[in-house]
Amino acid sequence: MKALRIYAGPAARQHIEQHGLRPQDVRTIPGAAGGPKGLILGPLDRFIFGRWLTQSNQPVDLVGASIGAWRLATACLSDPEAAFGRFEHDYVRQQFEVPPGQKRLSPHQLSERFAESLDTFYGGRIGEVLGHARYRLHVVTSRGRHILGREGRARTPVGYLGAFASNSLHRKSLGAWLERCVFSTPGAALPFGTTDFRTRQHALSEANFNRVLQASCSIPFLLAAVHDIPGAPRGAYWDGGITDYHLHLDYQPADEGIVLYPHFQQAVVPGWLDKGLRWRHKSTRFLDRMVVLAPNPEWVKTLPHGKLPDRKDFIRFANDAQARITAWGQATREAMRMSDEFEAWLGDDGRSRDILPL
Repeated sequence: MKALRIYAGPAARQHIEQHGLRPQDVRTIPGAAGGPKGLILGPLDRFIFGRWLTQSNQPVDLVGASIGAWRLATACLSDPEAAFGRFEHDYVRQQFEVPPGQKRLSPHQLSERFAESLDTFYGGRIGEVLGHARYRLHVVTSRGRHILGREGRARTPVGYLGAFASNSLHRKSLGAWLERCVFSTPGAALPFGTTDFRTRQHALSEANFNRVLQASCSIPFLLAAVHDIPGAPRGAYWDGGITDYHLHLDYQPADEGIVLYPHFQQAVVPGWLDKGLRWRHKSTRFLDRMVVLAPNPEWVKTLPHGKLPDRKDFIRFANDAQARITAWGQATREAMRMSDEFEAWLGDDGRSRDILPL
C-alpha cells in the first residue's frame, strides 16, 4: 500500500505529461489550516524545502493560514531541514498544564503561552523570513467586521452565529462579517485573484510578524483574537482558516507555473465554515494548475488510532500527555514514506500514470 497520493488539476496534469515536475516549475506553495494534521507533512516539507527546491532559483510564493503559515514561515529560515525538525519536535511535545483550581486554560492563557512559543521559535530570526532571497511569504488572517470588530463575551458568539448563517447561503456573504487580510513580504504581490472574497493586503514587518502569525493561528473561542496589528486597520484578527481553511484561492502562478500543495487530504475546502457543506469541497478552475500531495486514506488507517493527529487528541489524552506524544511521534515517523515515495515518483519516467484527478 502506498502512503502518498498525487492529485492534479487538468492544466497541471498536462504540464507533467509534457515536462514532468521539476523544481523550477513551482511558483506557489499553499499551507492549509488544520492544527496537528499538518504534522503529517513534516517529512515532505523537509525534502521539498531542504533538498528539492534548492535545485532551482525562481521566486516562490508561500501562502499559509494557521499551522500552514507557521510551517511556511519556518521554510524561510536558514537551514530549513533543521528548522522543520525543531518545529516538529516542539509541536509534538507541547503540553498545557492547567493551574490549580481550573478545569482548563482560558483563551487568554493559551494565547499568552502561544505568544511565548512564537517568540522563542522566531526570536532574532524574523529578518531571515522577511529577507529570504527567493520565498515571498503571505500569511492569511481573518479580520472581524462590524460586531466582530472587537472580541467580546456576547458579541463574538452572536457575530459568528451570523457569519455561519450567512456563509451557509453564499460564501461571499461571509464577507459582511469577516474579511481576508493577508500580510505579505514587503513588496510582494498576491499570487491569487481576490474577486472571490473581500480581501486586504498589508506588509509583514519586524514589528508585526509575531502578532500576525499568532492571529493566523487564533481559533475563535479557543484562543483570544489579536487586536490592532501594527501596519493594519484596527480590529480583531482571528485564524486565517475561517475565511480560507484550505486556501481554495484563484491561483494565478507566473509563467503558467505549478501550484504545489502538500496537504493532508484531497479536498481543498474554501473556508472553515464550509467543512460541513460538502458541495463546496469540489475542485474548481481555481485549482487547474495545482498538484496536491496527500496521504492515502487507506494508509492513514494504519497510523496510531487509525487517523491523523488532530486537536481532539488533547482531550483524548488529557490525562496522559505522553501517550499523545508517542502517537504523534509515531505518525510523523511513518510519514517519511510519503516523502520517500514523492522523491521516487519524481524520478519515474511513467509518473503521469499515477496522477489522480483533483
